[in-house]
Amino acid sequence: MAVLIGLAAALAGPGGTAHAAVPDSPAVTYTNPVAEQRADPHIFKHTDGYYYFTATVPEYDRIVLRRATTIQGLSTAPETTIWTKHAAGVMGAHIWAPEIHFIDGKWYVYFAAGSTSDVWAIRMYVLEGTGANPLTATWTEKGQIRTTWESFSLDATTFVVNGVRYLAWAQRNPSEDNNTSVFIAKLANPWTISGTPAELSRPTLSWETVGYKVNEGPALIQHGGKVFLTYSASATDANYCLGMLTASATADLTNPASWTKSQSPVFRSSAATSQYGPGHNSFTTSEDGRSDILVYHDRGYKDITGDPLNDPNRRTRVQKVYWKADGTPDFGIPVADGVTPKRFSSYNFADRFVRHWEYRARIEANVSPLADSQFRVVTGLAGGGTVSLESANLPGYYLRHKNFEVWLEKNDGTTAFASDASFHQRAGLADAAGVSYESVNYPGRYLRHYDYLLYVQTPGTATDRADATFHAQ
Repeated sequence: MAVLIGLAAALAGPGGTAHAAVPDSPAVTYTNPVAEQRADPHIFKHTDGYYYFTATVPEYDRIVLRRATTIQGLSTAPETTIWTKHAAGVMGAHIWAPEIHFIDGKWYVYFAAGSTSDVWAIRMYVLEGTGANPLTATWTEKGQIRTTWESFSLDATTFVVNGVRYLAWAQRNPSEDNNTSVFIAKLANPWTISGTPAELSRPTLSWETVGYKVNEGPALIQHGGKVFLTYSASATDANYCLGMLTASATADLTNPASWTKSQSPVFRSSAATSQYGPGHNSFTTSEDGRSDILVYHDRGYKDITGDPLNDPNRRTRVQKVYWKADGTPDFGIPVADGVTPKRFSSYNFADRFVRHWEYRARIEANVSPLADSQFRVVTGLAGGGTVSLESANLPGYYLRHKNFEVWLEKNDGTTAFASDASFHQRAGLADAAGVSYESVNYPGRYLRHYDYLLYVQTPGTATDRADATFHAQ
């Protein structure tokens, strides 16, 4: 008899079998990368049903936009140049990190630029667009965003918390021995700061100071009464990574004391998945509005010849953000190229997910690291319309049954392994909105948990069928 200890009676279904509702945030599926040679990506989901995408181009000479009704559709959407650098003077070099926002009925693009007389005199500028579609809008230059100092400044982003619009950005503080720190201020209008900017974070930790002492690329996400400000740190090579600041949504966000800084990176390179230097992120939401999506760039290789700024191969990628029980985000690892992974929660233990632990498959709550509970649903090794479940953090390793126990093992290329690691994906045996996995070489046997461990067994009772049903998240 499967373990059903501790389930609330309120979850009891017909015949007393406990079950979980369909998750609030079901699985999403994307294929990475979304766009080659597009760095510092920003995807904005608008109320007109379109996603708008802009990013830094390798030539650093223009601002481009795409739109599509789906995130994946941005991959093949035509690209429009909406603005080109000046031939001389300010805004004439190093056109970096554009972001597009819709504020009070108009479009705004924030970007950084140098000057033809000094390409490193990077400052922040704003464009204003009039028209329903920003790809065909009329754009005007609103000028430079003025801050406390005339110093290296870039990566402006804007957001609203509790009805107040803010600007966050990176800038060199002349009194500090570093490259850039992260600042915040309220906005009087989309291109004008109100009040004195506050410095929220400076690069002081070891992982923030590799190659360069950098905090840059702020991006904000809100959840459960808290705000989370991610930022990028270190040089733009494989050492590039994300840090995070956390505050209460009701706090004074312009008071540095309101924020707590993560002491470790929250997202960094993964040799296992061949993803290096993930950073300069933004956030959007899935097509159904039920999942938060991390948007970022990285490279598919570690070693770079010459200055990373001259390497054009940062590419735009997306993956789902998961939320821990304490309400904080878990970004996991930058997933492998190709289809994004999913998590599978137990139908009758909603807080427990399929995971590998010392290569044995089981269900468990509060999985850490997250990637132990992420699997890519790929074309079955045995073919014939089957699927296989590939580990997110151990590519090439698959869930397979062995003596009817389910283990995570590396594909050895044999026919026996292919059969043991392939399943027919079925509607959930206990809930058609869920999913069940039937063994290819033992028809009638399904992946199910028993005493929290995974087996392939023949379900004969309502409890068995519940144990063999999962929800993709």
